[in-house]
Amino acid sequence: MTSRGAGTAFPRKNYRLTTEPEKSKVTGIVNSRLLNDYLHRVFTSADGNQPAAAYRYQTSHSLPNRFSATLVSDQAVEGRLGPSTVVLDHTSGFEGLLLVDDDLLGVIGHSNFGSIRATTCVYKGKWIYEVLISSQGLMQIGWCTLNCRFNQEEGVGDTPDSYAYDGNRVRKWNVTTTNYGKSWAAGDIVSCLIDLDEGTIAFCLNGISLGTAFDNITRGAGMAYFPAISLSFKESVAFNFGSRPLRYPLVEGYRPLQDPPVADLLKAQKLLGYLKNVIHIGIDVTEGKLVEKDTSMWQLQGEPTVLITLAHIFNYFSPLMCKVYLVEDVLMTFLLSILERGGAVEAHPLIQQLLDLMWLLMEEYEVHECLKQLLMSLLRAYRFSPIIPDLGLQIHYLRLTIAVLKHEKSRKYLLSNVLFDVLRSVVFFYIKSPLRVEEAGLQELIPTTWWPNRFTKEGKESKEVKEESAEERLRRRAYERGCQRLKKRIEVVEGLQVQILKLLLNNKDRGGGEASRYIFLNKFRKFLQENASNRGNLTVLCPPEYMVCFLHRLIAALRYFWDGHKAKTPGALSSEEAYVPPQLFYNGKVDYFDLQRLGGLLSHLKKTLKDDLAAKANILIDPAELQAVTMDDLDEDEESATSAAQRPSAALAIGGALARPAWLSSPTLGRANRFLSTAAVSLMNPRRPLGTLEKIKVLTLRVEQRTREDIEGTHGNDGLLLGRPPEEPDQPITENSLLEVLDGIVMMYNLSVHQQLGKMVGVSDDVNEYAMALKDTEEKISRCPKRRRDIHEELLKSQKVFSEKLNHLSRRLAWINVTIYSKEKMQDIYWLLRVCIRTIEHGDRTGSLFAFMPEFYLSVAMNSYSALKNYFSPVNSMEELPGYEETLMRLAAILAKHFADSRIVGTDIRDSLMQALASYVCYPHSLRAVERIPEEQRISMMKNLLAPYEQRPWAQTNWILVRLWRGCGFGYRYTRLPHLLKTKPEDASLPSLQKPCPSTLLQRHMADLLRSDRDLAPSFLNSVLNQLNWAFSEFIGMIQEIQQAAERLERNFVDSRQLKVCATCFDLSVSLLRVLEMTVTLAPEIFLDWTRPSSELLLRRLAQVSSSERNLFDRVVNLRLPGLESVDHYPILVAVTGILVRLLVDTDPALLLRATAVLLADPCFQLRSIQYLLGHAEPSALAAAPPATDKRHFSLHTYTEYISTEELAKVEKMLNHLSEEFKQAAATTLPTSEEDLCPICYAHPISAIFRPCSHKSCKACINQHLMNNKDCFFCKATITGVDDFTKPASS
Repeated sequence: MTSRGAGTAFPRKNYRLTTEPEKSKVTGIVNSRLLNDYLHRVFTSADGNQPAAAYRYQTSHSLPNRFSATLVSDQAVEGRLGPSTVVLDHTSGFEGLLLVDDDLLGVIGHSNFGSIRATTCVYKGKWIYEVLISSQGLMQIGWCTLNCRFNQEEGVGDTPDSYAYDGNRVRKWNVTTTNYGKSWAAGDIVSCLIDLDEGTIAFCLNGISLGTAFDNITRGAGMAYFPAISLSFKESVAFNFGSRPLRYPLVEGYRPLQDPPVADLLKAQKLLGYLKNVIHIGIDVTEGKLVEKDTSMWQLQGEPTVLITLAHIFNYFSPLMCKVYLVEDVLMTFLLSILERGGAVEAHPLIQQLLDLMWLLMEEYEVHECLKQLLMSLLRAYRFSPIIPDLGLQIHYLRLTIAVLKHEKSRKYLLSNVLFDVLRSVVFFYIKSPLRVEEAGLQELIPTTWWPNRFTKEGKESKEVKEESAEERLRRRAYERGCQRLKKRIEVVEGLQVQILKLLLNNKDRGGGEASRYIFLNKFRKFLQENASNRGNLTVLCPPEYMVCFLHRLIAALRYFWDGHKAKTPGALSSEEAYVPPQLFYNGKVDYFDLQRLGGLLSHLKKTLKDDLAAKANILIDPAELQAVTMDDLDEDEESATSAAQRPSAALAIGGALARPAWLSSPTLGRANRFLSTAAVSLMNPRRPLGTLEKIKVLTLRVEQRTREDIEGTHGNDGLLLGRPPEEPDQPITENSLLEVLDGIVMMYNLSVHQQLGKMVGVSDDVNEYAMALKDTEEKISRCPKRRRDIHEELLKSQKVFSEKLNHLSRRLAWINVTIYSKEKMQDIYWLLRVCIRTIEHGDRTGSLFAFMPEFYLSVAMNSYSALKNYFSPVNSMEELPGYEETLMRLAAILAKHFADSRIVGTDIRDSLMQALASYVCYPHSLRAVERIPEEQRISMMKNLLAPYEQRPWAQTNWILVRLWRGCGFGYRYTRLPHLLKTKPEDASLPSLQKPCPSTLLQRHMADLLRSDRDLAPSFLNSVLNQLNWAFSEFIGMIQEIQQAAERLERNFVDSRQLKVCATCFDLSVSLLRVLEMTVTLAPEIFLDWTRPSSELLLRRLAQVSSSERNLFDRVVNLRLPGLESVDHYPILVAVTGILVRLLVDTDPALLLRATAVLLADPCFQLRSIQYLLGHAEPSALAAAPPATDKRHFSLHTYTEYISTEELAKVEKMLNHLSEEFKQAAATTLPTSEEDLCPICYAHPISAIFRPCSHKSCKACINQHLMNNKDCFFCKATITGVDDFTKPASS
């Protein structure tokens, strides 16, 4: 333990006491009279009267005698049983699995509905305790007796002698339940009061009484009540029984369950008064008198009298400052009072001087405990302060936090031991959203409410922009002015939060140890690790709403330092050009825990790419290291004690009170962490010619052990930038430490920020729903007959409810738009998107080393763009962002290149890339961006899309091709299917509901590829036809099952999952048919030019597809079962019609007869199926009785809004042509004996013989079979060739 005053120096002066009057004015001499007056002024009693004689000729040796009168004895309290220190009973007073904090005051639910009570009960008098609500979920808080028995279903309030308040459901509970109180939110404080003299229980929310909840509670012998709570999974609270000052003034007559330390409190207050006197009074030794000083500018200049006086005061004051109650009630209150005068924090150096005093005159362990308790008290005060219009309370606590962190020694201690280890300092960067806007004062701040009226009736494709009335315009402008007032007040808080981060990221304070930034980096990385691990401790996981605010503040602070470095280093990049260099991903200097890389596991990549690492990055992997991490090692059942000891604390325990159970451990992941944190790499000197390799052993340090040199590097050491590849430019980017912060910001967005951004959009959706309901109600009021007053009154009540709800939601939405969706926040996310794009582009240039990049960079690039487009758009437009078009194009290039990148092996990230590209081509702006990427990349993308569908996920690929075609196909200009226009409303922002926006450029690339590559077209089309056969067969099979179930007389139910699969197969069949239509239209020669090897086969298979039974699913379509809404005649019949029209009408006359002959030769072809398209009745139906009038026939003529006149004319022409050809074919066809028919299809004559087995079939069957299999149909011999077969004439 270091001695007091270590590290602090004062100017040396010679001081001595004197009683000689003639020397009283000599500098440095303090006479006894002056000293006596000084001590008299400093140690003034509470009433201010102290006889002068009592202090005559007293020196500092008599100071201890002055504190004896401060002791006050505490009196025993009647009506309470149990320990004087009240905590939660974690030994016997609980039910279910709960996580209890170290101080036994905080609890997190870890089971369905766990319950726990306190250790102390009351049976007489009036008592109070407070509960700090950390999450707003299902909880029941109140009182219970010892006889109450709880379980996983019943908790506090569900038994006769237990009483509870539930702010989640806004009810009170005592066996039965009724409405009571207000809804609570995270950050609220519930006060629980019990009056055992009157027999009542009441509750307060943030100091506001909710009224008496229960009266006539059971009292008498044996009846004593414990504070108790029941809470569901992941809900958390913290209790204050009196160990800290109650946040809200005590209700008169009520006492906290735990008595405050009155004696210590009085002593501390008196000592603080003495300290204030020292600060206020100065000694002018030159004039020999005492002087009043300006306390705000007080400094300790080394006067021995003052120093000795302070030392004696702190001798008694220091031990008291280790107690949380006294720190919060005495010290924090005093420090806050210093800042109450206003002005910048820098204008109050007194706090810095007091912290200097504490480090000088207190033992080190005392200073540590005092600072820890001070920061924890500030955090609680900030988190649980109610929101008031000017946010004054939050500003007050943040200012003091800044003042404390400005003190270098205190800041470094708090960073190293408190801010990320003991408390979640991220709370300081959070601005909570008010659930009750009235209490937050938003009614005064935003007196006029407004909400958008942009909604359309279902089925309308075009958005009709309604003219805004003058009244609406005034309301909107008044609402916007209120939002601006709110924004200015919130910006003050955000500015203070950024100041805190600037202090923590300071890298100039290197005196007395490592600079703050490097301590912060190590703690920040550990914080990310805790939150990145799904098996992490619930008590250390950061809530997503906190992470969002932390991300924005950290971006602001990072860009401040980044641009500051740019100003000093002209060659460096500005923050607008920021990116993370690729070497961070493979040189082992930054720990990515067990996060997935693009190329798979890190251990696998280091084995397979070790040569590339040596050639490109001058990094050699130690063979011994690779040997240490093998699959056998990963499969071991036991883990070494060393690795278990190195595992982070978050993996060793859940909460402070409960050890981590063995079943939650993961030896495999534990070893992966061990490998990532202790991997040894051998390095060559950078940019050195490859010759005899000289290995330099460099051990990657654990996160906590890294220093400035390990991060920033020194001469001959690149630090984090070790192993620069040749593709990476040799120019400074910024300080290495800022690169790691940037990397952490990207990881934070991926962890939970994007999810939270999507979640908060729900408030805007609620506003739209209520606005639609209000508009509908107002329309009903206008149409309501005057004679129906009862209906009119009900409608007026509904109108009032909707209006009140909209007023509330519009004010709450204003708060959310300012704190989460403001223009500045949008620019942060846009900046992050561009950072990811540049990082991916730089990583892509490294070739195979791109596989080392963590997957989350691609995820953040896709998700941040999605957030900008979908979440911020109601408030701000993405098109207004600088460089929007270029960014869109660069992201399109990334998606186009990497969705089929062989370096990316993870199925999830590949699927995400495919889905992102599919969404990209649905919107005109982003589709045009795809068209603007370099031609080589466009062609490569289309070639990847045309790869065979087997052995890969093909549905999204097919969807992309369909979107490129929609708007060009036959009757394919609809947004929603015609029969769905009057059904349930849809989310108009869904990609599938966007207006058709075909790409003729990409269609042209597709046509060129199919024409030029003679191998690509057959393989692609064969796979499409195979998948179509599968999808349509599955659909028909399920349709038959559903029909059979519907025809049964008994009541039956069809499995909803079966219906969903059936509808999916139908949709897939339609989309595959549209791709075939697209192919036939763009490159018809693939089917009709029989000089191509597979053209005839493909045409015959296409003819099979085009021949289908017209009444295939009439019955199921007419049933209109839930889940089968998309199943209808129109989408599939018009798709088939489009193929036929292209083959038989829009084709060269020379090829027309060939297509017609193949179609008519198909045994499944029926001319009446074509007649059915135009609603023609069968000849048999004309002779029979007329059909029922309610039976409607399908006809393309009924869809005139979707099918043009020209298209209908083409169908008529096709029908006439087929009718004529069908008659001629029927007249000329000769009968064929059964022996001469193909034994496979029985539709065509035998025309091929196989080598070497000599079995026979028609050419169509064998050619189709050989596209997928080389074995004979009959004997399974491998077919080496196929010859034409002609039946001998003699036969």
